[in-house]
Amino acid sequence: MADVLPLVEARLRSALGEPDARAAVTFLGTDRVEVLRFHEDDIVRYATLGMSAQPMSDPAAALADPVKGPRAELVLSVRAGLADTGKVLRPLAVLAASPQVEGVIVAPGASLDVGEPLWPGAPFTSVLVAEPGGLIEDLELDEPLDPVRFLPLLPMTANEAAWKRVHGAQALQERWLTSGTDLRDPARKSVPLE
Repeated sequence: MADVLPLVEARLRSALGEPDARAAVTFLGTDRVEVLRFHEDDIVRYATLGMSAQPMSDPAAALADPVKGPRAELVLSVRAGLADTGKVLRPLAVLAASPQVEGVIVAPGASLDVGEPLWPGAPFTSVLVAEPGGLIEDLELDEPLDPVRFLPLLPMTANEAAWKRVHGAQALQERWLTSGTDLRDPARKSVPLE
């Protein structure tokens, strides 16, 4: 069976251009995860590479299926030059390793929390996983493999994360939309939640 990661990297490059930096992180008992950085005008994008090497499996399953199951990579987009977002590499790698480490399936609507600011001084410790398909199309793989989905991450403040737990991901996204929230602003304040 073909190695998935070269295909994933080729898809990232075709959608986002050439990465201007990359870093690798390995956690005990997990595969290596790389984070690639791409610049486009005033936007910097960070994309994981390695999460999709293995399918995510149901934590309740007795045995993980080595072939079938959802595959994904994570993509974070922020405005360049407004914060030291370069330090987001390790938190992103932690999130990308969570399916292997914690046995979770990362899917749209989920909240992921790293327990510390995503970068120095960031008002965010968690992200909302958004729907894929806008920026980077799914990567279809040969049967019986599931496609690789490129999941956008939307940073959430602690108040937004708490509100999302009560009202749901859709309600939070609607609140952001009606408030005209710039979700790429690395220093933005919480959206009004009253």
